[in-house]
Amino acid sequence: MSIQFIGMIGHRLNTETIAASGPVFDKDYIVQSAQAHEAAGFDRVLVGYWSDQPDGFLVTALAGLSTAKLNFLLAHRPGFVAPTLAARKLASLDHLLDGRLALHVISGGSDPEQRKDGDWLDHDQRYTRSAEFLKVLRQVWSSDQPFDHQGTHYQAQQAFSAIKPVQGKLPIYFGGSSPAALQVAGEHADVYALWGESLAQTRETIERVRAEAAKHGREVQFSVSFRPIIADTEEAAWAKAEAILQRAQERISSAGAVLPAKNESVGAQRLRDIAAQGAVVDKRLWTGIAKLVGGGHNSTALVGTPEQVADALLEYYDLGVTTFLVRGFDPIVDATDYGRELLPLTRAKVAARQAQVA
Repeated sequence: MSIQFIGMIGHRLNTETIAASGPVFDKDYIVQSAQAHEAAGFDRVLVGYWSDQPDGFLVTALAGLSTAKLNFLLAHRPGFVAPTLAARKLASLDHLLDGRLALHVISGGSDPEQRKDGDWLDHDQRYTRSAEFLKVLRQVWSSDQPFDHQGTHYQAQQAFSAIKPVQGKLPIYFGGSSPAALQVAGEHADVYALWGESLAQTRETIERVRAEAAKHGREVQFSVSFRPIIADTEEAAWAKAEAILQRAQERISSAGAVLPAKNESVGAQRLRDIAAQGAVVDKRLWTGIAKLVGGGHNSTALVGTPEQVADALLEYYDLGVTTFLVRGFDPIVDATDYGRELLPLTRAKVAARQAQVA
């Protein structure tokens, strides 16, 4: 199995350790970040979704027109755009990017966050809606004739799109750790995405998703997210991790920020559970930031030299993970660093593993 590396770009510089500054839609930063990831050798970059931030479609369009080979993964929450319209918007964007687009469906793990956009469905209802959204989306892309749809969350009469994705259909990435989420992933996901958990947790989740996919005669690929912290020596890498934690604590303290708890998110709870096991799990999995932010997003790190972190990634590869979403705490600087050593090293180790198996 070959591997892919996904980075992440934002609409402006803003991390746990760096306070946001400049325009909220920073065109120069978007272009610079996309081009840095392309130069570093990333296969794809994720463009995230927030209920109070700029539109990801436009961030992706700008970044895509600023690059030539880099692929994109656009996060999207079902519920606010009809699937028939979303299908046309996504197909149009895929044409603009010459077939470099994939879709990351996020059903939503926080009731307060969803309600900012007027969504009052509960946790499990949101996943039911996501399943129906994906069913309609794919039917729009595949249908040569108009069709009717009468569902629980969506209705359409004579739905049709003259424009289809360049790829025929977009790859679907899907996340969520609850039983409701795993059922949707088994039926619809091409790639199931999970946050950086322990090896034991990851193995368990992969087995559960595979079991759900088998019910539909399908196979699913897997992606795991980490925040690698690398340095020339192991000692320097751990010192760097502690410095990152201190800066993040200082930023939260100085801003007087109260981080919202994602009480409905099973994935966030799983990160809180692993953080409760200690600051370091499985030798290199560092939970310092995950504990600080209450598991609110992909916040666990692998710490060590590039060689050591590459070896740690291979342990997940051996479980069946073929995609790694890696992003740093200083996004452009870290993406460049990853491209210099971590990405080539990991790819070489995977290639050697494949040759050995062959």
